[in-house]
Amino acid sequence: MYDYLIVGTGLFGAIFAHEAIKCEKKCLIIDKRDHLGGNIYTENIEGINVHKYGAHIFHTSDERIWNYLNQFVEFNRYTNSPIANYRGEIYNLPFNMNTFNKLWGVITPQEAKEKIELQKKKAGIKEPRNLEEQAISLVGVDIYQKLIKGYTEKQWGRAAKDLPSFIINRIPVRFNYDNNYFNDKFQGIPIGGYNLIIEKMLEGCEVRLNTDFFSNRKELEGLARKTVFTGMIDQFYDYKFGLLEYRSLDFQTEVIKENDNYQGNAVVNYTDRETPYTRIIEHKHFEFGTQKGTVISKEFPSEWKNGCEPYYPINDQRNNELYRQYKVLADSEQNVIFGGRLGTYKYYDMHQVIASALVTVEKELGVEIFNEK
Repeated sequence: MYDYLIVGTGLFGAIFAHEAIKCEKKCLIIDKRDHLGGNIYTENIEGINVHKYGAHIFHTSDERIWNYLNQFVEFNRYTNSPIANYRGEIYNLPFNMNTFNKLWGVITPQEAKEKIELQKKKAGIKEPRNLEEQAISLVGVDIYQKLIKGYTEKQWGRAAKDLPSFIINRIPVRFNYDNNYFNDKFQGIPIGGYNLIIEKMLEGCEVRLNTDFFSNRKELEGLARKTVFTGMIDQFYDYKFGLLEYRSLDFQTEVIKENDNYQGNAVVNYTDRETPYTRIIEHKHFEFGTQKGTVISKEFPSEWKNGCEPYYPINDQRNNELYRQYKVLADSEQNVIFGGRLGTYKYYDMHQVIASALVTVEKELGVEIFNEK
């Protein structure tokens, strides 16, 4: 009945469906959730677009990717400038001259460099054996203790001394007063929310929500010539070699009607270890909202267990070796295409998912998408 069964309505699946339909292919796209968009879905609460599965801020330096998305929706000028809250002390992120001035009272870049170098030299770490030593060897003790240690330990659910050093092979440090978190040329939030992008991509595509691929796998696979799978690759193979590990997230969302501006910024990170959540998102600031009241979400990292939502692949040596076993099976498939963060067990930002999807489309459908723009 179909050329492609596409499992998952996130960016990868939606892009593949959109381009396949342009090539006159018949597609069926399914999702186990009751909405489109995967983790970029926004839920309208009190007139505010709430990022239901965590903050999603689009950024890229690839003009082709930027132009591709802009055919579906216009972006606003939102710039990601998160704030760090360490036990009531407020610092700018990423680490820059505003941060250093607050920490040490320094004014010039040279003074900041000297302060960091002095702390690095005093620590005397030659070969970092873990994340803690790696961070101190890069930015010194003060920044590590106040702005890295607690946040990282909450994010990963284990002590920094027990985490491998490669997790932070580099730490962005700026010796200027620029609070823009990203270095990319293009950045913003879709005007009207991310849902508009997915809805426009899937125009003309048959969609079935509340449809779990694994509950009716044989029948669903029999409907199409090929399957595009964006779920967990280990689940696709019934965990044949074992479970891949992920970090998960829980969100506590609150509607605050008596306050129009809860924290003055879209993203505030809580970098002490004692605060149980890693950050608070105030959603209206993504779109410069002036609505009465506000909506905030507290973000709690957690260990992933079967049945929870997987968010972040844990790409350590053990898991990467396990994934390679699954990839051997995936590469041998003639009628299955794997994509997205879960299908390829990679930590992708949105622009990377889009690039990966378009490369897959070009290879599968024999079209040159970027050359058409």
